[in-house]
Amino acid sequence: MSKKKIAVLTGAGISTSAGIPDFRGPEGVWTKHPEQMSVYDIDAFMANKEEREYSWRWQKESPVWNAEPGAAHRALVKLEQAGMLTLLATQNFDALHEKAGNSPEVIVNLHGTIGTSHCMKCHQQYSTAEIMARLDDEPDPRCHRALPYSGDMPCGGMIKTDVVYFGEALPDGAIEKSYRLASTADELWVVGSTLEVMPAASIVPVAAQAGVPITIMNMGRTQYDRLATRLIREDIAAALPALVEETIAGGESGGE
Repeated sequence: MSKKKIAVLTGAGISTSAGIPDFRGPEGVWTKHPEQMSVYDIDAFMANKEEREYSWRWQKESPVWNAEPGAAHRALVKLEQAGMLTLLATQNFDALHEKAGNSPEVIVNLHGTIGTSHCMKCHQQYSTAEIMARLDDEPDPRCHRALPYSGDMPCGGMIKTDVVYFGEALPDGAIEKSYRLASTADELWVVGSTLEVMPAASIVPVAAQAGVPITIMNMGRTQYDRLATRLIREDIAAALPALVEETIAGGESGGE
C-alpha cells in the first residue's frame, strides 16, 4: 500500500481568509476598480515611467504584500509533511504557500510570484522585499548590477516583480508540469478558484479525462462543478484543514 497522492490547485479563495481580497469576485479588487488592472499590464509597464511607479506603489500598498498565511495554507504544509502532496499549483502570486512552509519542489506558481523580481535587461534576480524597502528613494527601480563587459557600469535595466502580467506568457513548463502531476494523482483538489482563468482552469478537465476524482472547494459555482466527485461549499479556512486531517487519517491508496 502506498500513500495517496494528492494534487492541489489553489485560487484567490484560499487567501481571502488571510486578508487578501480576491480580484474577480463580486467584491473583488478588479470588479470594483477595473482601472487598477493596468498595474499588471506589461505594455503599460514597459512604455511609461508613471505607470511603472504606480504599479510598484500599488503592489507595495496591496494587502498581498503584507499578508500572512492562514489556517488553510498551513493545512497544505501538513499534507506535504505527511508525504501526500505531490503538486501545489497556485493561481495566486502572493507567495503565501512559500511563507507557510511548502517546498519549491511541490509548488508551481502558475501566475508567478511577488516574492522575487528580476531585471528585464540582464535577468539579475532580486528579493522584492529589498526593492520595496528602498521604493521611496527609487520609485522606478533599476538594476544596479555591475556589468563586467561594460567597464563595471551598472546595468540600469527595468526591474519588475515575477508576477505574470497581462500580456506575458506563463512560466516555462508550469502548466505542463501541472497537467502531468494532476493527471497521475489519486485525487485533485481545487481550493478557492472560480476556474475562470485559462490555462490554469484546464487542469481540471485534463485530470478528469485521466479518471482522477476531483474535489472542488469553493463558495461559488464553477464551470467544472459537473466534473467534480465532491463539492464543498464551506468556509475554506475551516473546511480545508478538516479535509487534510481526514485524508491523513485515511492515509493510503489501494496502489502497490
